[in-house]
Amino acid sequence: MKARPTVAKILGIIPARGGSKGIPNKNLALLCGRPLLAYTADAVKQSRKLTRTIVSTDDERIAECARSLGLEVPFMRPAPLAADDAPMLPVVQHALEAMKERGFDADMVVLLQPTSPLRRAEHIDAAIDWLERTAADSMVSVVEVPHQFNPVSVMRLEDGLLKPFLDGPTPTRRQDKPRVFARNGPAVLAVRAAVVASGSLYGERSWPLGMSAEDSIDIDTPSDLKLVEFLLGGVRL
Repeated sequence: MKARPTVAKILGIIPARGGSKGIPNKNLALLCGRPLLAYTADAVKQSRKLTRTIVSTDDERIAECARSLGLEVPFMRPAPLAADDAPMLPVVQHALEAMKERGFDADMVVLLQPTSPLRRAEHIDAAIDWLERTAADSMVSVVEVPHQFNPVSVMRLEDGLLKPFLDGPTPTRRQDKPRVFARNGPAVLAVRAAVVASGSLYGERSWPLGMSAEDSIDIDTPSDLKLVEFLLGGVRL
């Protein structure tokens, strides 16, 4: 008799601390009449690949909102991990360990920033699917950098004069510039739990998951909220 294949336990983590400054209470800010957190909750519910998803927060209002959206909040994040300068790696490590103590030992983590409201379930499932089928340490969502912001086009100031940021010839035609990508938040980061435990969010073999510039919008300012409302049809510009 053949042994049944082991099904990977995939933990979604939505990091939503309460101390945002650019937009006060950003994760609860209204977008087309709904809290920003609701859009990530929608994507999670529609995902076919996530085993379980939790919210990591230090804020009781966010926890209450998350539960009303059908999301799990099995623990509260310690205050030191919710400071402005707290890096994401220990936040994810804490969540993994806290869930392991509660009987859920994840094989893979999917980090889902609530500030990416246009990221959808298809992006989440594509990242997980690729990570399951490859030897990569992680899959990270990226957006192609517009050609005018390509490193070969970027300038620096030296004694008040513009100088090329990079040494060497400077191509001027868009077609001659190398394609470069930037992490878009990231909106989606799927990474093996063993990689996180070893002290890295990405590992040495990180593969890209391309997303459009529109889907990659990261909410950082009130203007970003207005732009997304325009794109969603609730025009407020």
